[in-house]
Amino acid sequence: MRIGVPKEIKTEESRVGLTPAGVRELVAHGHAVLVEHGAAGGIGIPDAAYQAAGATILADAAAVFADAELIVKVKEPQPVEIARLHPGQVLFTYLHLAADRAQTEALLASGVTAIAYETVTDARGSLPLLAPMSEVAGRMAVQVGAHCLEREQGGAGILLGGVPGVAPAKVVVLGGGVAGTNAARMAAGLEASVTIIDKSLPRLYALDLQFGARATTLFSTTETIEQAVRAADLVIGAVLVPGAAAPKLVSREMVRAMRPGSVLVDIAIDQGGCFATSRPTTHAAPTYVDEGVVHYCVTNMPGAVARTSTLALTNATLPFVAALAGKGWRRALGDDAHLRAGLALHAGTLVHPAVGEALGIAVVPAATVVAD
Repeated sequence: MRIGVPKEIKTEESRVGLTPAGVRELVAHGHAVLVEHGAAGGIGIPDAAYQAAGATILADAAAVFADAELIVKVKEPQPVEIARLHPGQVLFTYLHLAADRAQTEALLASGVTAIAYETVTDARGSLPLLAPMSEVAGRMAVQVGAHCLEREQGGAGILLGGVPGVAPAKVVVLGGGVAGTNAARMAAGLEASVTIIDKSLPRLYALDLQFGARATTLFSTTETIEQAVRAADLVIGAVLVPGAAAPKLVSREMVRAMRPGSVLVDIAIDQGGCFATSRPTTHAAPTYVDEGVVHYCVTNMPGAVARTSTLALTNATLPFVAALAGKGWRRALGDDAHLRAGLALHAGTLVHPAVGEALGIAVVPAATVVAD
């Protein structure tokens, strides 16, 4: 199969869909890999490294999209990229369609078959292609949150870990999944006062065993969230409903009740955000102030540490790319129900039920599409 790897064009996005090591594995199995010139220049990997691994370097994205049967990306396709997609082609990338009607409708019109990283599952019910970036985003959330608390960034001038004789910052993490756990781990490591809120009692039990006295766990209710957010210096939104829009757990009134100079970091912004005051931002302009509170809502947080993120992502996606290329998408999805869970749309038909529910669009079951 001809596998295309275009350069990412979203603002300040330097990640790339495959590393040279990934290319080498695919080429060894008889596939052709077409890489856009300079695709990994932002993370210091030259075209020569891809050529040494067996890739063919093409001059521009148009050539990659025109010739490839399978497009492997990182972020959702931008409008100019969607215009280059064509029927019969397979797109494998992060999509986050539930919060993006325009992208969904454009992809449906393109006739492409799109498989979303963020809804591929595994035998434990986890999301193996979302997990690496959730780990990165969770760890980054504390790093950027601490920076935003600095006075020069609009924050209240609070050191996350405090100093002897001065209390540490209060950090509230909404959601105890992969991103939330990694955020709590980083915050606790910096000696902040950490509270984790989740709606799953088994998950809270596991977190209590993991963190012990280093973090407080609370069951999620509106009152619990309201009280915790009001007292917090930094709130990290790390909630996830696979494939669906994120629930708005923090209202504008809750934000208004926070101390001026407090910080909100919304990891869930790709799925619409979990704060009522959230709106997407970019690495070029990552923050804004609303209700006196600093908001960090960058939609591609891991792009700031693109080299680490690319290596982690390829480790997770490569087996699935190999299956799609080796078997073709129908057989690969037919053989693997977990990969089939990633099927978002096919030939103008929406497939993923959570996206259909969020956008009010009728869906066709994945099993029916694969069997056609």
